[in-house]
Amino acid sequence: MNDHVSKSRGEVDKQLAFALYGAASRMARMHKPHLEPLGLTFPQYLVMLELLDVAPVSVGELGGRVGMDTGTITPLVKRLQASSLVTRTRDTVDERRVLVDLTPEGRALDVEIRGVAGKITSACKLTDDNVDELRRSLENLAGGVSG
Repeated sequence: MNDHVSKSRGEVDKQLAFALYGAASRMARMHKPHLEPLGLTFPQYLVMLELLDVAPVSVGELGGRVGMDTGTITPLVKRLQASSLVTRTRDTVDERRVLVDLTPEGRALDVEIRGVAGKITSACKLTDDNVDELRRSLENLAGGVSG
C-alpha cells in the first residue's frame, strides 16, 4: 500500500473550501431526482424559484438576485423560454432592458418547485433551526469574501 494512501486525512480534507465544494456538489445531486421530472436543472430551479417571487424582472436584476453573471443567466433564461416556462420581452420604458416573466406553464410549477426545498431538508435530516443557522453562517462567509 502506498504511504500517501494509508495516511489518515490529507491537507485537502482539512480545507474549508473542500468541505464547501463537497457540500455544494452533494446539494445539487440531491436536487436532481426532484428536478428532472420538472425538466429543470439545478441553476434553472434557482431562477424559477426566484421568478415565482419577483417576476416580471429584468435579466440583469434576476442574475444579481441569484448570483449569476450575464453570460450565465442569459442562456439559462433562453433555455427556460424554449421550454415555454418564461417569456422575455423588451421593457417598453427602457428598450435596453429585457424583462423575464413566467408563463402560465411556469406558474403552474409553483407548488412542485417550492416543495423541493422541504424534500431536501428532510433528506438531510435538518430542522428548520439547523437550516436557518447553516444559511446564516454561509451568508456571512459569502458576504465576508472579497474578490
